[in-house]
Amino acid sequence: MGDITRRRLGLGLGAAGVGGGLAAVTAAKAEPQTEGSAIVRSGFIYEQAPYPQCHASTIVETSDGVMAAAWFGGTHEKHPDVCIWFARLEGGRWTEGARVADGVQDDGTRHPTWNPVLFQPPQGDLILFYKVGPDPFSWWGMVITSPDGGRTWSPPRRLPEGVLGPIKNKPIILADGTWLSPSSTEAGEGMGSASGADWRLHFEISTDQGRSWALTDPVSSPLNIDAIQPSVLVHPNGALQAVARARQGALAASWSHDGGRTWSPIGAVDLPNPNSGTDASTLADGRHVIIYNHAAHDPDRPGRGPRYPLNVGLSEDGLSWRKVLTLETQPLPHGYAYPAVFQASDGLIHVTYTHDRTRIRHVVLDPLRLT
Repeated sequence: MGDITRRRLGLGLGAAGVGGGLAAVTAAKAEPQTEGSAIVRSGFIYEQAPYPQCHASTIVETSDGVMAAAWFGGTHEKHPDVCIWFARLEGGRWTEGARVADGVQDDGTRHPTWNPVLFQPPQGDLILFYKVGPDPFSWWGMVITSPDGGRTWSPPRRLPEGVLGPIKNKPIILADGTWLSPSSTEAGEGMGSASGADWRLHFEISTDQGRSWALTDPVSSPLNIDAIQPSVLVHPNGALQAVARARQGALAASWSHDGGRTWSPIGAVDLPNPNSGTDASTLADGRHVIIYNHAAHDPDRPGRGPRYPLNVGLSEDGLSWRKVLTLETQPLPHGYAYPAVFQASDGLIHVTYTHDRTRIRHVVLDPLRLT
């Protein structure tokens, strides 16, 4: 990726519609498949780590056909020692995790890292986007690249002012080769602002494989729905749907009919959301899959709720969703959160998610059994 420059797109409303290793880390043995279940295998990426907490995993298939994952780990979220860690699934086992990025600045100060997102273009290096900064209100976008599937990495490079990169979930590549990166901003912790929601969706577009980026204006939210961390689904005739986390007790959505340049006002999706991250993807057969917490927010804590159970949802049209599988049910202090989902070239669906803030679980699903 060359120098990244910034352009700005006007807003219109679309039609609605690595240094360092983990000590004594081995992959967990795959847990047996339940008879008739869509779960092919399930296990942890690591059992022990030199840090107590982890979060925000991402998973992708590299150009050499290997699944790779990244996450952040450290003392706790927001602590300056939080770094980005990376591992590959080789021979059915996850390699020892490696620290590939941190928040150390040129002047010696240090900030936490946040929300890595792996992205593998069909031709080109493996890309790892992540954020650095004291908090989500003031963080900035960073990127490193790997020519060999994550074995070695380039020096970190800061994205231009205002370009955050994908906030939590993966970019997609449109039919014309355009990269569409789902992003968002968090202006504060209130339930809304005079101008609308203070959590705002936007999208970052590159037509030159990441050398430059154009930003859409924030997606309008006339109902004051606070939404962040979108995933992008692809529908027939080129329609795009963004499905996002929201504070108001249900998932949020917006639609685009012009390649992601303009988006419809944010509305609700018929799945509950306890203010917890999700990820969604369009499968090769045209169905859409989402990993989410099927739980309502807590009436005693507006905009908050339990991050369990963890579920798989399916939809044919992005409008009507149904819960088809439960991955986790047992209440835990930190629950099951921030899933990532990716369909590999062999058709199997790979899911990673935070397990009680202490480990990252990896689950493989057979899409033919998701009914």
